[in-house]
Amino acid sequence: MTINQSGWKPTSPEAKDGGAPATFTGNRALMLEEALIFEIGDAETTGVDFAEGDVAGSRLGDLSRKDPIGLPGLSEPETVRHYTRLSRQNYAIDLGLFPLGSCTMKHNPRLNEKMARLPGFSDVHPLQPVDTVQGALEVIHQLAHWLVTLTGMTSVAMSPKAGAHGELCGILAIKAALEKRGEGHRKVILVPESAHGTNPATAAFAGFSVEDIPATADGRVDTAALKARLGPDVAGVMITNPNTCGLFERDLKDISDAVHAAGGYVYCDGANFNAIVGRVRPGDLGVDAMHINLHKTFSTPHGGGGPGSGPVVFSEALTPFAPLPFVEKTGEGFRLVEEENADDHHADSFGRMVAFHGQMGMFTRALTYILSHGADGLRQVAEDAVLNANYVLRSLESTLDAPFAKSGPCMHEAIFSDENLAEGISTIDVAKALIDEGFHPMTMYFPLVVHGAMLVEPTETESKAALDQFIGALRSVAERAKAGDQSLKTAPHFAPRARLDETLAARKPVLVWKDKVA
Repeated sequence: MTINQSGWKPTSPEAKDGGAPATFTGNRALMLEEALIFEIGDAETTGVDFAEGDVAGSRLGDLSRKDPIGLPGLSEPETVRHYTRLSRQNYAIDLGLFPLGSCTMKHNPRLNEKMARLPGFSDVHPLQPVDTVQGALEVIHQLAHWLVTLTGMTSVAMSPKAGAHGELCGILAIKAALEKRGEGHRKVILVPESAHGTNPATAAFAGFSVEDIPATADGRVDTAALKARLGPDVAGVMITNPNTCGLFERDLKDISDAVHAAGGYVYCDGANFNAIVGRVRPGDLGVDAMHINLHKTFSTPHGGGGPGSGPVVFSEALTPFAPLPFVEKTGEGFRLVEEENADDHHADSFGRMVAFHGQMGMFTRALTYILSHGADGLRQVAEDAVLNANYVLRSLESTLDAPFAKSGPCMHEAIFSDENLAEGISTIDVAKALIDEGFHPMTMYFPLVVHGAMLVEPTETESKAALDQFIGALRSVAERAKAGDQSLKTAPHFAPRARLDETLAARKPVLVWKDKVA
């Protein structure tokens, strides 16, 4: 027989030694191979038997289906086994450490999930009368208060649905403020190389021209270069702090003062707020707008395409331009301030980001997380996250090249490069080999300022024992990579699938199943 990555396969169907013909199942021990659901059942069968009934007529008219739906019929055991087998091929935070850098994939307490499923939160509808959702509005109002307090800002827009959506919200507020001042000609947004990749995309989407600001050798913004570029055409700067090199931008207050003096605004990407929550208030650093990924800092489930939540906090200067709607407390309870009742006290709002107000389940989870931790607990979240990242950095800096190891303590993540790997061995080989060690790979090739970057964010929710396991695995793989172990080029060897051609998969993905006969 021959061995492939999905299991064993006989070289021919003939039996050996007079036994029964060998059958290829693709199974590897108890990790069972799974076919497509269209290959398990067919459209001619069904998993449920119904007696023939008399159809009195359809009320669908021209909307009645004219062609078969084409879905396969499966029994209940077949359906349950299909999706359970697929789930076993997926990695999750409930299985182990998720080292993706700049993503804060940390454990989500089950208490928060329970609260989000309470009646009145899980079943609330955005079109209910306001007097029937007072509890939900109070949750939003309380969470807004915490976010403003933790950031040292003046107001917050709760409606943006994720980080990039929040970025757009902040940039639109800056655009509205400039137009109100009669300075709509300011069309340039400065974005440091150490910022998140979504920052320049957001600025361009909003109609601005983007200019890069270089990073210094220690991985931080080149403040001198930024100040030299300021001028009457600059609308503002989008800066990530802590940045994607895992470092705190120590000159942010100096940068903010310079940008304000030149007539611009400061947008801060708050995706990495988990590393400074309870320790640093961005408002004290001169920030005018900052989004907060609730699904990173405050425990909303992260990944799988959503749902996310990216509230944006604003300085006093930008508060008048923040979007609608928002929750306001009155003597009679809580109300939603919408276009029709904004009156003069919010007449300069740039408009709406979404049809309704935001993600109720995400708000409930985030507020539960905040209240269960308290102010001191949130501070400890940041301290433990930074401690864990520095433990990873210092444990591996003698094995892997760490370009910013001498730039002071890192913040939320440790960054390594492929500098000292053997010729022909690359970052992706190290990442794929980690799968064989039982770990999800770290973020690869980002940030772009580091060649062959490997970005590791352990978060505060991992124990020392878990970190030691990961460090040991990565050190082992790194030593093999430095020694030129060619088996790394074909890793992973023990996963359900062999290494994919990721370029082909990205450029020519097969997204729809088609019957080969059709």
